[in-house]
Amino acid sequence: MSLTIPSPSAESTPSALALATSADAQVTDASAPFEPAPFEPRTYQVRTFGCQMNVHDSERMAGLLEDAGYVPADGEVADIVVFNTCAVRENADNKLYGNLGQLRQVKAAHPGMQIAVGGCLAQKDRETIVKKAPWVDAVFGTHNVGALPALLKRARHNNEAQLEILESLDVFPSTLPTKRDSVYSGWVSISVGCNNTCTFCIVPSLRGKEKDRRPGEILAEIQALVDDGAVEVTLLGQNVNSYGVEFGDRQAFSKLLRACGEIEGLERVRFTSPHPAAFTDDVIDAMAETPNVMPQLHMPLQSGSDKVLKDMRRSYRSSKFLGILDKVRERIPNAAITTDIIVGFPGETEEDFQATLDVVEKSRFATAFTFQYSKRPGTPAAELPEQLPKAVVQERFERLTALQDRIAAEENAKQVGCRVEVLVTAQSGRKAEETHRLSGRSKDQRLVHFSVPDGAQTPRPGDFVTVTITEAAAFHLVADPASLDDYMLRRSRAGDAWDRSQADSCGVPSAGAASGKKGVSLGMPSLPVRGA
Repeated sequence: MSLTIPSPSAESTPSALALATSADAQVTDASAPFEPAPFEPRTYQVRTFGCQMNVHDSERMAGLLEDAGYVPADGEVADIVVFNTCAVRENADNKLYGNLGQLRQVKAAHPGMQIAVGGCLAQKDRETIVKKAPWVDAVFGTHNVGALPALLKRARHNNEAQLEILESLDVFPSTLPTKRDSVYSGWVSISVGCNNTCTFCIVPSLRGKEKDRRPGEILAEIQALVDDGAVEVTLLGQNVNSYGVEFGDRQAFSKLLRACGEIEGLERVRFTSPHPAAFTDDVIDAMAETPNVMPQLHMPLQSGSDKVLKDMRRSYRSSKFLGILDKVRERIPNAAITTDIIVGFPGETEEDFQATLDVVEKSRFATAFTFQYSKRPGTPAAELPEQLPKAVVQERFERLTALQDRIAAEENAKQVGCRVEVLVTAQSGRKAEETHRLSGRSKDQRLVHFSVPDGAQTPRPGDFVTVTITEAAAFHLVADPASLDDYMLRRSRAGDAWDRSQADSCGVPSAGAASGKKGVSLGMPSLPVRGA
């Protein structure tokens, strides 16, 4: 589907969006296409909503724009603003259109500014986006990320909005230019799309059927990342442990994990997300027997009620789920296991919810990403009877989070006194200025805030420190070494790469991780860190 939509006048803007701006806001109506001054590169900004797949897609979008001659905006108003959207939750629409409304006046005051919308919500809403926000210049879907620069150029030349939505994958995203969010760690897609039919999920209809990359292509991309200084990769897929079904090898994922173990210089390997129904013993064996595969597993539960799991079409039951965790912990005793849980699925009774609480208590998750059920048009669950009242869902949600917060605090408390190796990140905790602590991730992906003893060398993002945990909270650990003997720094290739990246961007090589740059936590869904 490829359409050119003339930009409507400001008077046609829906009233709901008009409320987001002042009554006298006007959409720029240039009589001729805008062209930037000669030799003045246009700037861009990519704003990302959603999961790790969206974050990785945003790296592709940034790479495409830089390949086309754009440069990152540095505080000033960007010439190009791209929204990479999510459609999984109900508030995704409000978030997008609220942001677009806020940019309307900004665009009116900056002739030549362009706004593009891509991702899952664009794939779903299509021409609705331009109807609701006629100041948008380009809309593209999940299957044609590579079209972004061309759509922007065409919109600028024709002075009218461009919409291009494909129904199947145009080019596998891995072949597109990429501007990595981090020099010391990276995302690597092993597949796109999903063959499951979960009744609550809109992703298969927006991302399409699963398409697998060949192992050689994946390993070549990982090697290229390592050659550039990365020490950590996270393998991405909607269902990573079904990888290989397309080309007839049901053990392809475990083989891929073992092959990652042969890459010299690759110190940490993670993956997300597997599906309990397809999770097999050969993957557990590969995790346990491959030294650089980290002792961390994200295993989505969704519900502890077998009835609700059946209504969700999750094709496993709570006993199978708990059995997988038992096997993982038998082979990898120190594994930290995280999960996703949906509260308030249609028809969920108090008995069903209690079953979820029981499974959570037994599972001892390090972290649980909990969500209130969100009705998504186009999904089978949206048509189910017995949609629960908001008040009921909220009360259950609060009970679940209180339980999980207690468990997380208890599990973290077991870490006090343990020596852990931390990969230093460029992001610091919210209290970093007052605590003077840096931050990083342990092997099991726990967030660690640590201080550097007087007289010790400060690490760079990408370096490793080994410290003893001195305090624990539900959402992070603290390590305050009492002496130089309790602090060990290992400078790494990734730290060297960080210094190079700072020099290349005309910055000053960082003396520590407290750079203020906001990044992305690897290997798990992105949520605000509480209590940091």
